[in-house]
Amino acid sequence: MSIATPIAPVRDLQAYKSLSNDELQARINAVRRQLGPRLLILGHHYQQDEVIALADLTGDSYQLSQMAAASRDCRYIAFCGVHFMAETADILANRPEKLAERDGQRVTVILPDMAAGCSMADMAAIHQIESAWDQLAEVIDTSDVTPVTYINSAASLKAFVGRNGGIVCTSSNAKAALQWAFARTRRVMFFPDQHLGRNTAMGMGVPLDEMPLWDPYADELGGNTEDQIERSRVILWKGHCSVHQMFRPEHVAAFRQKHPGIKILVHPECPREVFELADESGSTGKIIKTVEAAPPGTKWAIGTELHLVNRLKQQHPEQEIHFLSPVVCMCATMYRIDLAHLAWSLENLAAGTPVNVIEVDEETARWSLVALERMLEVK
Repeated sequence: MSIATPIAPVRDLQAYKSLSNDELQARINAVRRQLGPRLLILGHHYQQDEVIALADLTGDSYQLSQMAAASRDCRYIAFCGVHFMAETADILANRPEKLAERDGQRVTVILPDMAAGCSMADMAAIHQIESAWDQLAEVIDTSDVTPVTYINSAASLKAFVGRNGGIVCTSSNAKAALQWAFARTRRVMFFPDQHLGRNTAMGMGVPLDEMPLWDPYADELGGNTEDQIERSRVILWKGHCSVHQMFRPEHVAAFRQKHPGIKILVHPECPREVFELADESGSTGKIIKTVEAAPPGTKWAIGTELHLVNRLKQQHPEQEIHFLSPVVCMCATMYRIDLAHLAWSLENLAAGTPVNVIEVDEETARWSLVALERMLEVK
């Protein structure tokens, strides 16, 4: 059978799983040639290497969405990432001014595997956030609270933030977002990642006893007393990244003992106990740039997703690079997107039977965009 011949029926995902990587790559490239610049395949840094190799653009979630939305030719986006990333791409690519440029034609955004979610984003559902907000209003004046959501959150949370005078942040501008918030209100409610919120606020001088942790499954006030809420400056959400939560202080100690002179480089989603022991920290982009700028012979133990660390190790043989945890720790939901899912979704797209289309409703998109645009205003 020729690899250019479509599988019948094209919707049969199981048929793709029996193909070799070479066959799948050929099918994907055939769709890329057919659709040309109208198609952009976006690959997040945490994706498998074979997916990254076929991506038109690679980067972090917001950077990818921005780049795709800026393309005049793009009409289809295949986001090799997770659900909230595809939502953000849809919001940015189909915002009103972009639709006007295309005479109302939408960019179709697909997620190759709808099961590619984010455990952190799933830890804060919109009904939980709204319930917490209502409970807070019984104790403090919520007009004096700015909600801040990490970009790793559902569009519904971004819209909540937009409607309530808040802002979205990334790991690279979390401090600027908190400064923006504190210039407007006394308090901040930060969700869904407790570690990014805590690490950032502590770096700004906010003491731990003014950062209560809100547990959405607790009976009242997220497990806090009224006094704790009244004394709060940053109300943290009990959420975390399952990957970065795995790194422990004993991992740092073991590497320092075994490899004298090694530098510890971690993502700010890591727990405070690890974050404070690190030599350097930063977003995915900063981690990459830090390694790129380091002189030959530098030794690193890096606390972030396994695929990215392994890729840095391959790209920089002149340096000694280790994964900080002795336990295999990858983003399992990102890992769900493979060549079979990508080929299946792209051939359906080319056949005019798109699958796994991500389209945010107009009201949610409008308020999410408000919060995202505020994020762009801070540096």
